[in-house]
Amino acid sequence: MEPLAAVSYASSGGGRTAGWQAQVRIDYAINRVAQTHRGQSEDQVAQAIHDQLRAIGVVPNGRKVAQYATAISALPQLPPK
Repeated sequence: MEPLAAVSYASSGGGRTAGWQAQVRIDYAINRVAQTHRGQSEDQVAQAIHDQLRAIGVVPNGRKVAQYATAISALPQLPPK
């Protein structure tokens, strides 16, 4: 009977770093808010970011939410379709 080949789990999952799924979720939520709330007040944008992140299971970081809200509120509003 031949010996079984050794199995190594160290390289499974590719070359992605830990936490990459959370970052994808954050990017998705920020992009959604950027499309719908650009040009609005920082408070409205921050609340929308907070709500979107909580809806997808990410605990919001207050400092990062404030940075994103400042940037999104400074964007011009999109013209209606």
